[in-house]
Amino acid sequence: MRGNTALANVLRIEGAEYLFCYPANPLIEAAAIAGIRPIMSRTERTTVNMADGYARVSNGRRPAVVVTQSGPGIENAYGGVAHAYAESTPILVLPGGPARDKTFQPPNFPAVEAYRSVVKWGAQINSASRVPEMMRRAYTFLRSGRPGPVMLEVPADVGEEEISEEAFDYRPVKGLRSAGDPDDVAAAVRALLAAKRPVIYAGQGVLWAEASAELREFAELANAPVMTTNTGKSAFPETHPLSLGVGANTMTKPVSHFLGRADLVFGVGCSFTTNLASVGIPVGKTLVQCVVDARDLNKEQQIHHAVTGDARLTLAQLIEELRRQAGSDGRKGEGGVADEVRRVKDEWLEEWMPLLTSDEVPINPYRVIRELMNALDPAETIVTHDSGHPRDQTIPFYQAVTPRGYLGWGNSSQLGYSMGLSMGAKLAAPDKTVVAIMGDAAIGMAGMDIETAARLNIPILLIVLNNHVLSGYSKNYPVAAERFGFTNLYGDYADLAKALGAHGERVADPKDIGPAIGRAREAMKSGHPALLEFMTKEENSLSRYPLG
Repeated sequence: MRGNTALANVLRIEGAEYLFCYPANPLIEAAAIAGIRPIMSRTERTTVNMADGYARVSNGRRPAVVVTQSGPGIENAYGGVAHAYAESTPILVLPGGPARDKTFQPPNFPAVEAYRSVVKWGAQINSASRVPEMMRRAYTFLRSGRPGPVMLEVPADVGEEEISEEAFDYRPVKGLRSAGDPDDVAAAVRALLAAKRPVIYAGQGVLWAEASAELREFAELANAPVMTTNTGKSAFPETHPLSLGVGANTMTKPVSHFLGRADLVFGVGCSFTTNLASVGIPVGKTLVQCVVDARDLNKEQQIHHAVTGDARLTLAQLIEELRRQAGSDGRKGEGGVADEVRRVKDEWLEEWMPLLTSDEVPINPYRVIRELMNALDPAETIVTHDSGHPRDQTIPFYQAVTPRGYLGWGNSSQLGYSMGLSMGAKLAAPDKTVVAIMGDAAIGMAGMDIETAARLNIPILLIVLNNHVLSGYSKNYPVAAERFGFTNLYGDYADLAKALGAHGERVADPKDIGPAIGRAREAMKSGHPALLEFMTKEENSLSRYPLG
């Protein structure tokens, strides 16, 4: 068989259902012959973003494979792969490459070398006979340790080179997980039980490990309130009495209240990195960090206690050790913690209710977010956001109740990411309602891929908050904005959606928000994507509070 056939057979053996691709690579045809459906978007970046969303919602259990053309194809894909690396998403990238005798010959693009800093592992398959070996290694990296993208470049002549049936020896690769050192676990629990006001700080490692049930049990035994990062949002049900919500570039008031007053912060599946996805921790706290990747330890502050291992296995150890040290019920229900959480949460929501229920025209974006939440069943919905104000306004207020019911991101902040992310999520979970909330800048980055959703019958719901401006930017560029209209944006995105085969509707009156969502959902039942363009005001009020 040829090298490309061998690669396609490996993908089939590993359970690949889709090949996210654009636009030309012999592996596409080989994979189609093997029964793997090609999914082609309008740009390479969106192609990668779709694989990213598919990998997230399937928690890496189903292969997310990206195939691009050599040269310009893999050059254009860089932003998508860099984003997947920043967000720790396991995708397999298989770009074509020049023939082996042209490797590193300018102007040929050296993909493996150029991508070295944004992949977990990158290599070139330099012989068809090595396809089984290299793919075994690729899937080992994809399924073990901290997730991340893996790249294998396939030179054109290797794809055409013959490999004997006897030499093709491949079995599916099993992921490897490790638990924490028992002494480290015991020390972490002792520190937790010695604390008077502990807070659990949960990141997306909980989601990748599928450890939400264990996190809930641990929090209840410890009687410790739980905040999540943006990327960890949905790891803990936000309707739970111990849920504080999200702490990121914006946050809930309960996060500010409890994190500021905490004497110990107990991190699970998080890197303790301050960025758009996760709020920084005030100095002076005792820090416990349970994480799969030791590279995340002792980054911004020195850690007092650390446990390295898979979040699910580590949490099981922590639960057992907590019961051993504190009894079978741990500290359940002590100290009125849940009552304090509810009081602060009620205060916060009362403060924001005028915006969440506003009758303003242009529409207040917070009203759109609230109406959307009321119109959907969060247990049957996957919501994601785009960069900027759509992210900052949505994450504190939309309540996620099931793992992967919200796809948060912010370690990278590329506009337009939510488009591909939502399409990939819908392919992974076809029975879920999938929603992407974006602004008019984001739709400008990825709007042509509405056609992809229409062509491939991927019925996602796009919520576009159109205020004709880059929200929040004018204060940084006052002269450029006033004199040259630098931050102004224009477009009729509902008509664009209709032109590209989707349901499109522009909404200017707040009383029409709910009915428009209903009409969009009806259109989606027939397989059509839908875009609702809400004419909104520039709302620069954001849920930010001091951590003191």
